[in-house]
Amino acid sequence: MTRRYFGTDGIRGTVGEAPITPDFMLKLGWASGRVFARQGHNGGHNTVIIGKDTRVSGYMFESALQAGLVAAGVDVKLLGPMPTPAVALMTRTQNAVAGIVISASHNPFFHNGIKFFSAAGSKLPDDVEHAIEQELDCRLEVAQSRDIGKVVRIADAAGRYIEYCKSTAPEHFSLRGMRIAVDCANGATYHIAPNVLAELGADVVPLGVTPDGFNINQGVGSTDTAALSRLVQDSGADLGIAYDGDGDRVLFVDSDGSLVDGDELLFIIAAHRLARGEAEAGVVGTLMSNLGLELALRDIGLELVRARVGDRYVKEMMEAQGWRLGGESSGHIICADLTTTGDGIVASLQVLVAMQESGRSLAELRAGMRKCPQTMINVPMVGKFELTELPAVNDAVAAVERQLGSRGRVLLRPSGTEPLVRVMVEGEDAAEVRQLCGDLAGQVEAALAGA
Repeated sequence: MTRRYFGTDGIRGTVGEAPITPDFMLKLGWASGRVFARQGHNGGHNTVIIGKDTRVSGYMFESALQAGLVAAGVDVKLLGPMPTPAVALMTRTQNAVAGIVISASHNPFFHNGIKFFSAAGSKLPDDVEHAIEQELDCRLEVAQSRDIGKVVRIADAAGRYIEYCKSTAPEHFSLRGMRIAVDCANGATYHIAPNVLAELGADVVPLGVTPDGFNINQGVGSTDTAALSRLVQDSGADLGIAYDGDGDRVLFVDSDGSLVDGDELLFIIAAHRLARGEAEAGVVGTLMSNLGLELALRDIGLELVRARVGDRYVKEMMEAQGWRLGGESSGHIICADLTTTGDGIVASLQVLVAMQESGRSLAELRAGMRKCPQTMINVPMVGKFELTELPAVNDAVAAVERQLGSRGRVLLRPSGTEPLVRVMVEGEDAAEVRQLCGDLAGQVEAALAGA
């Protein structure tokens, strides 16, 4: 099915440019409401949950969406600023038919977007997204007055989610004696994550907890950890934790200020679960997961299966394999036995539990995985090409793969959001990887120019 608006993670773009406009959001609320209203309400209205991050345009789009939803005959419960995984949780616990998140995740404030969750707290099936797009072509008609929906606000949503996050750690788990620097990206976790950690006993040093609508992800958060690294060292913290704007990603900073990425965190959680006898046969990563993760998991008897890039594809592969753990290098980690989607706070607690129960530091735990040098070059691509149909590209890739052998890998991946081909080479030797990637990118660029 051809998608006009929905990408791999909802609808996203620049505020004020179609489709990220108030009139479209009104129609989207109505169109999705029409679809959700048909999903069986047992004699009453179906309910949709709406949460958002802290960017200033969220107020505008929240109002437009709720107007469209109630016009279609759906009730709405507003959470206000809340992490994306909290919306997924509240959708399930409030018996709602769907959840909506107004967020552009790790992007700057002048971007925004819409993500949907099903009643089960997972991404919407393709057929439901298709049905919503079909409704967008229809003329907006308001439901009969007796059928118009109502809007209420859940005042204690933050408290409920804080308690849920704490409940995912073992019963007697305590962070007493630990100093933790916490960077909330001036985003949706600003009033959640510091409280979760403090209530578990940690001495919290906060950063990025003063959102003003414009400073989300600005020099803070998981996309820019330099400030957190300095804070960890200046404050004498044991470690630092960085979330992204909507709280579904997490990265760590070690006590010496060095970054610990999603691949390393995934390894730490997987290895700890294996040590407790709780791991399955493997872990789901993506095409971009570092080769070092695959090798480290293999060393401890676990398999890495790679899904397409995107959390929905990771989740689909986890379900297909029957495994409970998966994630991306960006820090989007899914613990399916605890959550239905990537949850930065829950994943960070799993890492802290591994530290406490093993009695080892973050540096000691990450030492079990050695990241392989990786170089990626973006090559402009005008028009659409099937790269595998270009003989010159196939020959160039094959030559690099022969040189690397089992010591590395090559990946060519068209960007889903930009007119680019991402050329990536991984291997054991950094200088060799840089040279091979540069040569391959040049050959890909030449092949595309001549196509």
